[in-house]
Amino acid sequence: MEVLLEKSSPTLASLKVTLTKEDYQPKVDKTIKDYSKRVNLKGFRPGKVPSHVIQRMYGKSILVDEVNNILSNAVSNYIRENKLQVVGDPVPDRDKAAEVNWDTPSSFEFSYDLGIASDFEANLTELPAVKRYTINVDDNELTKTIDSLRERFADSIHPEVSEAGDMIFGELTQGEFTTRTAIPTKQVKEEAAAKFIGVKKGDVITFDIKDTFTDESAIAHVTGKKKEDIADLSGEYTLTVEDVTRSAPAALTQEFFDKVLGPGQVESEEQFNEKVLEIIKSNYERETEALLRRDIETSLLDAISIELPEEFLKNWLERTNEGKFTREQIDEQFGDFAKSLKLSLIKNKIADKSEVKVEYPEILAFTREMVKGQFGIYGDDESMRETIDRVAQGYLADKERDNYTSVFNQVFDNKVLEVIRGQVSTDEQTVEVSEFEKLAKGEVEAEA
Repeated sequence: MEVLLEKSSPTLASLKVTLTKEDYQPKVDKTIKDYSKRVNLKGFRPGKVPSHVIQRMYGKSILVDEVNNILSNAVSNYIRENKLQVVGDPVPDRDKAAEVNWDTPSSFEFSYDLGIASDFEANLTELPAVKRYTINVDDNELTKTIDSLRERFADSIHPEVSEAGDMIFGELTQGEFTTRTAIPTKQVKEEAAAKFIGVKKGDVITFDIKDTFTDESAIAHVTGKKKEDIADLSGEYTLTVEDVTRSAPAALTQEFFDKVLGPGQVESEEQFNEKVLEIIKSNYERETEALLRRDIETSLLDAISIELPEEFLKNWLERTNEGKFTREQIDEQFGDFAKSLKLSLIKNKIADKSEVKVEYPEILAFTREMVKGQFGIYGDDESMRETIDRVAQGYLADKERDNYTSVFNQVFDNKVLEVIRGQVSTDEQTVEVSEFEKLAKGEVEAEA
């Protein structure tokens, strides 16, 4: 077997594979022999079908399959062994393939078109310093977070007299229509709000169904009607008040601390505040890391020049996504695709040079943290660990969504970023929360 690479430009090449009979015939003969032992044919004992019969019936298809397998391995091995930065998939020369005479096999010649990224070096020490931000978390930020948590874990109380924001329960009637309902005063128009403030159990409220609520969905909720039937409703309705409920921010009690952080994590308000502040800083640390990652990637793209075979890639994208995207859409989105591809090439070269590897325990640990974040679990509650592990393992086992590959790529990306950060200098800056939010959105440039 002979494999030759012919480059027509820095980004385009042709890979020619020549097979002789010695390359494929032993494999064909072995497969035919295996068939003769497995195939059941009328007139022959099981496992005793002569090879010449198998050759006559299946020989051509066996030959095609074996040659294709050899070709696939030859192409992928050559690319890997010669460390070619192939982009897209090798494209077989169909005209060349059509010339093959499978009926009188001897030597075969096949050709593949390759798209190749131009050579480049990833010298990280030559990159300019990248800004790394530390967010100043003050007492105001702590107060806002605790207030938000108190609202999230709010208690329901039943006051005697209603106030703005309360939920009023009762029986709603108009003529023969009657239903038990709840009216959220937050969805009542400002000009009609007075009717629902200061009411108590047993009071009767009369209101116009069209002029009272902020939108049709609120009317549908109150009346229990479908949205499409709302247009037919009109006139005055009466509500006989049966109960008033109010969402009261959770008190700073041990029960509240346990709900937020897990049982026994803290034993006082002071410890709770310290733990929440630690979590806030950790959350902002993740956000600053995300911005740092973005800025590092931008720096890599700016500093490292890589030429891609654009037309080859566009044709490949159109072919592999047949029916999903038009050529116009591919042209429009190609800039983003090219950036992503270049970053992948750069990171793979860095990972290869630094021998970055990802193991399953790292993937599981990452997934556990992701699950904890999704469920809003702040502490490390022993009783929850088994549940978290079960959810994480189930998530990784979902082959339909290919979650394992997705998480693997994230962990790989994080490890490569660690390598990069170890070699790229950073310009440390402290900013306020409001300024950082603008930076993250790309609205302002940080001061040098």
